[in-house]
Amino acid sequence: MELNGPIRVNNDRRYLEHADGTPFFYLADTAWALFQRLDRGEAARYLQDRADKGFTVIQATAVSEFDGLSVPNPDGEVPFIDADPARPKDAYFQHVDAVIDQAAAVGLRMGLLPTWGDKVGPALWGSEPEVFTPENARIYGRFLGDRYRDRPVIWVLGGDRNPTEPRYLETWRAMAEGITEGDGGRHLKTFHPQGRSSSSAFVHDEPWLDFNMIQSGHHGRDADNGAMVAADYAREPAKPTLDGEPCYEDHPVNWKPELGYFEAWDVRKAAYRALFSGACGHTYGANAIFQFWKGDAPDPKFKARRTWEEALSLPGASQLRHARVLLESRSFAGRAPDSSLVAPDTHEGTDRAYALRGEGHAFIYIPSGRAVVVDPASLDAGEIVATWYDPRTGTSTEAGRVPPDHVFTIKPPTRGPGEDWALMLDGI
Repeated sequence: MELNGPIRVNNDRRYLEHADGTPFFYLADTAWALFQRLDRGEAARYLQDRADKGFTVIQATAVSEFDGLSVPNPDGEVPFIDADPARPKDAYFQHVDAVIDQAAAVGLRMGLLPTWGDKVGPALWGSEPEVFTPENARIYGRFLGDRYRDRPVIWVLGGDRNPTEPRYLETWRAMAEGITEGDGGRHLKTFHPQGRSSSSAFVHDEPWLDFNMIQSGHHGRDADNGAMVAADYAREPAKPTLDGEPCYEDHPVNWKPELGYFEAWDVRKAAYRALFSGACGHTYGANAIFQFWKGDAPDPKFKARRTWEEALSLPGASQLRHARVLLESRSFAGRAPDSSLVAPDTHEGTDRAYALRGEGHAFIYIPSGRAVVVDPASLDAGEIVATWYDPRTGTSTEAGRVPPDHVFTIKPPTRGPGEDWALMLDGI
């Protein structure tokens, strides 16, 4: 059940691809508590909705952050006997098996976290102990690798904790090596860090890490995750990178409802800034969905305002497919960020324009519809065809044709909060 086989890093080490060389766009939804909170009927509804909206990956945690060692799944099972990672319970993982198979049946891969990071450490917050050691982490990793060897998974170690001490890194390394022993290195691995950091700061040079993951987080609007992606993009050796936890839609800004809640515009800005800075994909999240709040007790965490089923229809989840469609509409070959396309006076601050160039094309993202000065002088261009792309609807409108080597100012169709646009340039 491998969805045409595992994915891999391409030869340029900038994006992911299928075994036949066609690009794989990592567009994930955040479903951390999926295995703990949803029964199989609920999981089927959720997964079908995400498949219908164009997602390709579901990020979920085998041992939940929400007291996953002691709070059972819908079958009444917990993951380990006596909270011992070396003694996983088959009955618990039968439910994980079933949900991964449900995802595969609708074309989705699982970004599978073996455990939330508090169980490795540092604990920092939460009520459960650090139970993993290098010894039992290797045993557990081998168990997972063997069990999911032939299923469509991408391994996501970490879980909102950075390995700030050697003992934590040693445990994650042992878990990664155990997974490889179990699945023969069949599946890619990455690492989910804490907010406002990247896996590259801690494990970039680890041989088991195939691509980096950023958590730009929920601390404020207009966090420049593009700069975080650019920093990863510049590292050697080159490894793909993506923002695995940007601001969640309908989540309080900095966890404070009085500051407002992140909206679809915030979600789109985070996605296009990251992608046009060279990310190999992106992750979406909705506050009620990642925790699968059902409107029951206890009170929702992080001030969720609606149930997970109501949150399925939040606009940002439907709109990110348009980013995927846009990037897949042109060749991935030779694609790279190119800030020189936009004149410096429109290349600063939170309204900064981001440019991405590929073979014969370029994209420019304009967060709030301000006019930009485009300078194609550095390109070997013929006549340039300019087209506006609406990130809200995925519709295109021709903007005009421009002679080569001609600096020009172009004004988006609308301007203001929520009026972001992408400019497509063909013929360069």
